[in-house]
Amino acid sequence: MKRNELQTPCFLVSEPALKQNLEILGGVQKRTDCKILLAQKAFSMFRVYSLIAQYLSGASASGLFEARLAHEEMGGENHVFSPAYTTEEMRELVAICDHIVFNSFSQLEAHRPIWQTADASVGIRVNPECSTQATQDGHAIYDPCAPFSRLGVTRKNFRSDLLDGVEGLHFHTLCEQNADDLVKTFEAFERSFGEFLPRMKWLNLGGGHHITKPDYDIDTLEQLIRYIQKKYNVTVYLEPGEAIALDAGELLTTVLDVIDNGMPILILDTSASCHMPDVIEMPYRPPLQSSGLPGERNVTCRLGGRTCLAGDIIGDYSFDKLPQTGDRLTFSDMAIYSMVKTNTFNGMPLPAIALEHEDGECEIVKAFGYEDFKGRLS
Repeated sequence: MKRNELQTPCFLVSEPALKQNLEILGGVQKRTDCKILLAQKAFSMFRVYSLIAQYLSGASASGLFEARLAHEEMGGENHVFSPAYTTEEMRELVAICDHIVFNSFSQLEAHRPIWQTADASVGIRVNPECSTQATQDGHAIYDPCAPFSRLGVTRKNFRSDLLDGVEGLHFHTLCEQNADDLVKTFEAFERSFGEFLPRMKWLNLGGGHHITKPDYDIDTLEQLIRYIQKKYNVTVYLEPGEAIALDAGELLTTVLDVIDNGMPILILDTSASCHMPDVIEMPYRPPLQSSGLPGERNVTCRLGGRTCLAGDIIGDYSFDKLPQTGDRLTFSDMAIYSMVKTNTFNGMPLPAIALEHEDGECEIVKAFGYEDFKGRLS
């Protein structure tokens, strides 16, 4: 079917756009001999994992279930990091993961009897205590180097006496940032932890690298990777999430009603709180096709969802003419951190997930109904 035949709300992922991103990432991997992983926390549409596996080295997980998903659907290397693991999780993870990263030395030691006899390569996450996003509006919630962060071991708390069996170091501090911020972060990491790299087999630079954004400085990224490899003789890993599906997905929605309360308010069949919670959590204003900033075009409207939450507001947008009930609207860049965060608050139906192929035909990969709502409850 064609896109205009899809029922809304619907997440629509573009296969050609996804391939374009993967070709850029695959190029970095090929030219530098680094290894790039899919960070599933941003994009977990496993229908396209076989495509991603053609370009990347594997996937990274934030817990057991993501690790199982990558093991079952992706192939390649399977990495996991979590702030803490249970004993039961660790027993399963050592059987399906290539790399297991611990957030503290107490966690490392608590699970040592399990991982030390397994084949997985073990690492420690560190905190370089170098924040590069303090001036970026809305990103403070994603700053692992903020004061009192629970993520990563600081230099003060680093236990070199407990490195027996540890083969790698990992830091993840960026969010939608360019290579200059990675260089700044690595310099801070090197000052604090560089002395331990000669004892390591690998270094994971984490995610948040906007590699597929048009203005990203790929040359600087590749120079840094080569510097690390040459000086420390370690395998370099990157695990971007957004970069893999950046601008590769849309959320299709329909106007259900138009009301007036000081300004036109459009009630959509989608929801900020249920279908794109980062709008409220971050917050941010999702891009909407054929619209402008408030006051930029003839009529400015507020777009809202249909839950009972008064703050279920997507944002204010301007249009050439007032949208009418039944009109379809399209939000852009909706493949990342949207599908993975949807919920059924108020019993809101989940959007379907569709894939647009290179010939323009759309395949409905997954549709959701009442049983998906009921199955999450008791």
